[in-house]
Amino acid sequence: MNETSLKKTLSKINIGGLRWFDSIGSTNDEALAWAAAGADDLSIVIADEQTQGRGRLNRRWFTPKGSALAFSLILRPSAALRPHLSRTVGLAALSIADSLTQTRLAPRIKWPNDILLNGKKTAGILVESVWSGEDVDSLVIGMGINVFRDSVPPADVLQFPATSLEEMLGSIPHAREEILLSILEAFIRWRERMGSDELIHAWEEMLSFRGEQVEVKAGGETPVTGKVDGLESDGSLRLKDLHDNSVIVRFGDVSLRPMA
Repeated sequence: MNETSLKKTLSKINIGGLRWFDSIGSTNDEALAWAAAGADDLSIVIADEQTQGRGRLNRRWFTPKGSALAFSLILRPSAALRPHLSRTVGLAALSIADSLTQTRLAPRIKWPNDILLNGKKTAGILVESVWSGEDVDSLVIGMGINVFRDSVPPADVLQFPATSLEEMLGSIPHAREEILLSILEAFIRWRERMGSDELIHAWEEMLSFRGEQVEVKAGGETPVTGKVDGLESDGSLRLKDLHDNSVIVRFGDVSLRPMA
């Protein structure tokens, strides 16, 4: 993958701009600065290697050279989409899941921001905002997909079991830029339905651990346990406690784990 092949592949869709790096600290940091400077909607920052990539809760995102897809997408929300910005992580998750489904895989979405294959993390999402006063000016959606085996961190540093597309498929049938194109095409399709119930229903259907007992930790608060029941209209997670009462888990510094 290089800048020339990327430009050729992405010419099939309308993007706002492209910044390619052989190596970078963090694509999200670059995209946040570009967004603040006025980058167009659907501009993309992509790197072959990240040396300071990060996920939620400031966890390191492992991106060795030539091993993964690591990119950040700049989204400038229209007035119609602004009431639904809490669904952005679901929009991104469905875009990755749709792309992986095309390769005969069966992805599931681990709320709020991970994609699992066979119960192992294969992709993660980090959404960050650029503010103008009290309003969101733009969003930066960082996505990382483990493509080759080398992208999977060593077992002793993993927070959650992980895998790669190569491990699941045996080989990679498409170049990384083709996988990126597939994700972006799905993103554009789902973005048009971001304000509809269809997006929530599709996201809900893809939820991992549906009907299973999980534990959700939020910051320093007491962990919440319950069975995964579904999603609220804003994308918040709905659990059922031992008394069959609904417990709503909002977005934030949350971590979900299945219970043994």
